Amino acid sequence: MSELVAAEDVLLFVNAAVTATGQREFRSSAEEQRFSLGFLHEYVRVNYRPVYAAALALDVNHHNAALIVEGLLRTAGEAGGAEEKRAEGRLIAARLAMLPPQRVYRLFRALRAAGVNNRRTRAIVRGWLAARPDPALDAVKYRTGVKAAVRHVHGRPADPETGDFLFAPGRRVRYGNALLDAYRRAHYEQSAVYELPFTVAEGFAAKHGVPRAVFLERIAPRMTRLERLRTERASGAGAELAVMPLTRLALYVLALPFGERVGRRAELTGALRASARRAAGPYAGSWGRVTAVLDDSFSSSGSAVKRRRPLAVALGCHFLLEALAAPGAYTALWTSGGDDPLMVRPYGPTPLGTRILDALETEPERLVIVSDGWDNAPPGLAGEVLRVWRSRLDPGRGTSVVHLNPVYDADGFDVRRLAASVPTAGMRDAEDLAALVEIAQFAEGRTGFTELRAYLDRRVEHFLTEAGA
Repeated sequence: MSELVAAEDVLLFVNAAVTATGQREFRSSAEEQRFSLGFLHEYVRVNYRPVYAAALALDVNHHNAALIVEGLLRTAGEAGGAEEKRAEGRLIAARLAMLPPQRVYRLFRALRAAGVNNRRTRAIVRGWLAARPDPALDAVKYRTGVKAAVRHVHGRPADPETGDFLFAPGRRVRYGNALLDAYRRAHYEQSAVYELPFTVAEGFAAKHGVPRAVFLERIAPRMTRLERLRTERASGAGAELAVMPLTRLALYVLALPFGERVGRRAELTGALRASARRAAGPYAGSWGRVTAVLDDSFSSSGSAVKRRRPLAVALGCHFLLEALAAPGAYTALWTSGGDDPLMVRPYGPTPLGTRILDALETEPERLVIVSDGWDNAPPGLAGEVLRVWRSRLDPGRGTSVVHLNPVYDADGFDVRRLAASVPTAGMRDAEDLAALVEIAQFAEGRTGFTELRAYLDRRVEHFLTEAGA
């Protein structure tokens, strides 16, 4: 029993770390989210520290990965010994290499503000700074963060020019590095603006009064794929949709007016399917008969800061499950009753129970439910349907059922579940679906802590091997 409780505690944290971002959700405020998440981090760090560190090897989101790193570095004295510290250090270094640089610099500023300056922290910060591929780009794009990090570890940039740019900008008349010199010239020369990264150039373009359309046209070669996607409609440039991550692409599609979705149906559908096939990888076509119940009720509209995020996850899962299922063996059932995934919108109640009954009638090998778990038409029907199905009609588990929930429930310290007999996993990005279905097996209450630790050890080994490569 104690092993099952420990496994449930860890899975509770994993669900939160995958799903929650400390931002407002449809039914809870940002303050409630942060308080709930903070409690879980402290509880798991104190009681299961090795597992807390091992979570860095899982598909936790960037927000929680940064919180885990900060928690481990703040409490270095609580580590069990030298071997445990070395294991934590390897996981921290590998995870920091995956995080967006702006988030890492924000983490370093938080550590500095908290007075965390032990030897391991300084070594990790120095190692990460030394591994940056273009220190001059970081100095221009993340100037404040770089200065704070260098000062915190009592270091200095390896390149003297970058050091002068950061700490003595008036010392040099010009710089040998083209990017640093472009930043200097951009203060008075408009042509230099287009030699800078997009986010930096935006400020200079506004300072020089450059019309937005002209600026976007000329800066296009310097923009990343995501920046081109965000500005595509304003600039008139064609975004490379097919190479975008699945959930980001789904968010982009849902932000388009219905008329534009109809006019670009072939392009958008092709891009979503290409992205889904890429996410499916070697598992494409291997899941047999699959039926999905997808939540497009009003609560899938998300919140002001996570607009349409739950619906985008459901849309991404639709195309990914289509790619994972055997050819012609996929059925999608939206809670609204609609049958055109490109035209979905957050509307109406959540009749999950009715749609699950419809799904079970298709006799699938796998039933995947993507919903925030608020079954309300009528309340509780979904849980009762699943309970009877599992206990009376399918005790041999001929149909695999899993519930994936894209919304963290701050009051319950977990994602909301439909039934005790059905495993539930939190998810943030649709492309993580295959991995989350794998880890959901531990949420059925039949697997102990030992098996879960063995699974985490395998994930850590694979994660560190890939990071080393």
